[in-house]
Amino acid sequence: MKKKILITGSTGFICQNLRVFLSNDFEVETISLRYQKDQILSIDKSFDIVIHTAGMAHDLKNSKSLNDYLESNFELTKQLYSAFLKSNAKKFLFFSSVKAVADSIENKLDSTKVPNPKTHYGISKRKAEEFIIKQNSKNKFFYILRPCMIHGDGNKGNLNLLFNIIDAGIPWILGAFKNSRSFLSIDNLNFIVRELLISDIRSGLYFLSDSNPISTNSIVRRIGASVSKRIIILKIPKIIIKFFAIIGDFLKLPINSERLKKLTESYVVDNSNILQAINKKLPLTAEEGLDKTFKTLIKK
Repeated sequence: MKKKILITGSTGFICQNLRVFLSNDFEVETISLRYQKDQILSIDKSFDIVIHTAGMAHDLKNSKSLNDYLESNFELTKQLYSAFLKSNAKKFLFFSSVKAVADSIENKLDSTKVPNPKTHYGISKRKAEEFIIKQNSKNKFFYILRPCMIHGDGNKGNLNLLFNIIDAGIPWILGAFKNSRSFLSIDNLNFIVRELLISDIRSGLYFLSDSNPISTNSIVRRIGASVSKRIIILKIPKIIIKFFAIIGDFLKLPINSERLKKLTESYVVDNSNILQAINKKLPLTAEEGLDKTFKTLIKK
């Protein structure tokens, strides 16, 4: 008999992909779940595993308050994990974020880094992590997953914006920015989750990323290759680009300071602790995962 999984966040990118990927090995049920004050959640005794992906994503427009994030990412997780502890389910996977540790880093993000989130999003995710860790979960397992930027077919984010810019033949004006970033393909994410479900792995916090970082300029070139277009990379002085990004903050333009930061900053994540736990290599390199995503974005 297949084990039964409950996944929250039924309309979300991660949930939808996990539902399809895990359905061959497990009986999967998804639900939409939102925070309601004083609600008491319960988990049907038939479920063996709970995967919590529901929550409020990072808002680039900064239009949400800290309380909004705390309700969606902390209070809801608190309610669900409390229900898990009372249920028959044995494994609980919580999708946190690298931003629960640091919004920006100088070298590499790994398990030695003391969490010090700065954004409302990161703070709310970190509080949820702390709640899970502090609970007595004897005979149960929890996996707090801290993914970096996730991409794949159907996801909407900065990588899509970058692809559309290059696909439209617009010169890449951020060539002066040298960086190195970690990404996570949805295929590697699915693979890691399945390994956590089928193997006896200790409870803990795990960083999720592809095994090698890549620069934004390299990504631009790969996009150009995927759409068979000649790429023009301009090295406009950084100070000029940052000035126009500030203008974008006030005029609500597609390029603003937050998006510029995401496109150009370095953010390298060390995934060695999850690789050691599952004791397997990831199926795709960063380049292979990105190329696969780009193929899904090509206009038919």
